[in-house]
Amino acid sequence: MQLVVARIGRAHGIKGEVTVEVRTDEPELRLAPGAVLATEPAATGPLTIETGRVHSGRLLLRFAGVSDRTGAEALRNTLLIAEVDPAELPEEEDEYYDHQLMDLDIVTRDGTEVGRITEISHLPSQDLFIVERPDGSEVMIPFVESIVVEIDLEEQRAVIDPPPGLIDDRAEIVSSKETDSEEEA
Repeated sequence: MQLVVARIGRAHGIKGEVTVEVRTDEPELRLAPGAVLATEPAATGPLTIETGRVHSGRLLLRFAGVSDRTGAEALRNTLLIAEVDPAELPEEEDEYYDHQLMDLDIVTRDGTEVGRITEISHLPSQDLFIVERPDGSEVMIPFVESIVVEIDLEEQRAVIDPPPGLIDDRAEIVSSKETDSEEEA
C-alpha cells in the first residue's frame, strides 16, 4: 500500500536541497537518508533521500542525483510516496493511517448517523474529515480530540461530540451591535 509522506516545496540554497511539507507522523522512519520513495507525478521518481536536516523548523532533504538549485526547483510540488505494509499500524495508540479512517461511519454520542468519511484533508493546523451525509451533502469535521471522541476500527465508526452548529443549524450568533443597542434602550 502506498502512503503520501511529504510534498516537496521550494529549493533551499544552491546545492540541491528542498524544503518538504511533512505528511507523516513518522518522518524519522519514512524520510530517513537511504529511503527510496515513489513520486507523483511518477516520471519524477523514484527518489532516494541522500541527506536530511532541520533548518529553522523546516525539514530539508537532498536527493541522490540532484546537486543544484535548478534540479531541486524542478521537484517542486512533487508528492513523496512510501510503500507500507497494509498490516502495519502506527506506533502510537491514538494514531491512524488515512486508509484506516476512510469510509468509517460517523455517528454522534447518541447514535445519530452523520455520514461516512470520504476524504481526509491535511491542513497545517489540523486534519479534517470530509464527510458525505446521507442526503449527499458534505460536512467538514475537525479531527481533534474534543470533537472526535472515539475511533472504533472493529465497528468501522467514529463517534463525535460536535459543538452546536458544526453539523446542524443550532449555532447561535450574537452580534455585539444587537447587544449594545439593547443596553441603550
